[in-house]
Amino acid sequence: MPKRSVSATRTVQAPPERIFELLADPSKHPLIDGSGAVRAPLPGAPAKLALGTAFGMDMKIGLAYRIENTVVEFEENRLIAWRHFNGHRWRWQLTPVGDGATEVTETFDWSTARTPVLIGLSPIPRRNRASMERSLERLSALLATT
Repeated sequence: MPKRSVSATRTVQAPPERIFELLADPSKHPLIDGSGAVRAPLPGAPAKLALGTAFGMDMKIGLAYRIENTVVEFEENRLIAWRHFNGHRWRWQLTPVGDGATEVTETFDWSTARTPVLIGLSPIPRRNRASMERSLERLSALLATT
């Protein structure tokens, strides 16, 4: 079976608790997003995500749209992942590496998607990998200023 995920990793000069606080707050996602697609959480979004939490986001890739997500993996200060309507997942893993730094890995995983073959044949994985690199840059810069 072909690999059905792409990831980007970066060491961020912040402890995992500070990073997780940003990732678990949907209102902060537009500040981190390297794709430029995430606009704002939909009204009623929780202040902090938890396992099973549903939340929506205003998005724009060409046209504006809304997307619903559900948190499907959650380990406080270490792991958070949400699933989109098509079943693919966005996962953030945090690993402390010492001296207050954290290795942060963002993964786009379409192995659980309803149409994994179509996603794999499209430019989406390559485009998402570049966006994840920018997201990690933005995350690192944001934490350096706070």
